[in-house]
Amino acid sequence: MREKIRLFVIGMLMGCAEVVPGVSGGTIAFVTGIYERLITAIHRIEPSLVFRLRSNGLRAVWRYLDVTFLVTLFGGMLIAIFLFASAIKYLLYEQSILTWSFFFGLVLGSMLLVSKKMKEIDSKSGILIGCGAVFGFVITHIAPLEITPTTVNIFLAGAIAVCAWILPGLSGSFILLILGLYHYVIDAITSFDLTFLITLGAGCAIGIVTFAKLLDYLFKHFKDQTLSLLIGFMMGSLVKLWPWQNVTSYQLKSDGTQIPLIQNPISPWMYAELNSGSADVTFAIAGLLLGCLGVLGLEMLSKSGGGSTIESDK
Repeated sequence: MREKIRLFVIGMLMGCAEVVPGVSGGTIAFVTGIYERLITAIHRIEPSLVFRLRSNGLRAVWRYLDVTFLVTLFGGMLIAIFLFASAIKYLLYEQSILTWSFFFGLVLGSMLLVSKKMKEIDSKSGILIGCGAVFGFVITHIAPLEITPTTVNIFLAGAIAVCAWILPGLSGSFILLILGLYHYVIDAITSFDLTFLITLGAGCAIGIVTFAKLLDYLFKHFKDQTLSLLIGFMMGSLVKLWPWQNVTSYQLKSDGTQIPLIQNPISPWMYAELNSGSADVTFAIAGLLLGCLGVLGLEMLSKSGGGSTIESDK
């Protein structure tokens, strides 16, 4: 029961993180030590399970897929998304500097923690980290699209965004923002639009099963190289999480309200000048420290677990 509670809490933290554009639920999974177990469990979802079910029975397949783990984790995620989507949206608009600083500190601390999981950091690792950082930086500067939320587009958006969700440093919600569908998703969550959410969920299911197979292979054969790229992704995402941003473009929602689309990082002093107010540097430092402490808390949460129980492929 203690392990299930731990996984449920991790799932809720992943759900909260994924609501924020620029923060990845995969980062939380990695820091808490469940990432490879998650990839392995999802990777095993395939048509051949029908034959395994016939020969070994439901109980064996249940354990092979680590279904209890997946249900507990994703249950926590879904509950957190529905419970806290509105609250996090409020914090992003009303306490933006404190909130962004917290997530900046969270990702920064996560980078340091992930680097400790590598056997060594050499020149090749440095090159891969640099490539990942450049890619992450470029992603945050792609001009957002204006995609109509048709059934096909929602399905494809879910399949694409979930690939970013499972990668530490790349945010599924930010991909939705680039596609111009982020505010539609948030509105669908808050209004409980089942048709929209089921379509999005179907796309996510197809996308994550397909992409997990690639990640599983990379972790088994090129673990240090993969970790180097992930650290780079997280490094590149820090630009998006910088607390002081100058918004140069907005997207108009159907209700007439605006959401920021294109933002450029600026200094606290320039931010204060542009907004005729305080840059709240003290709040930013507090948020940064809280984020770093949050990583330590997540690491402790990972150490309190009982480890992976997923069975071998044999």
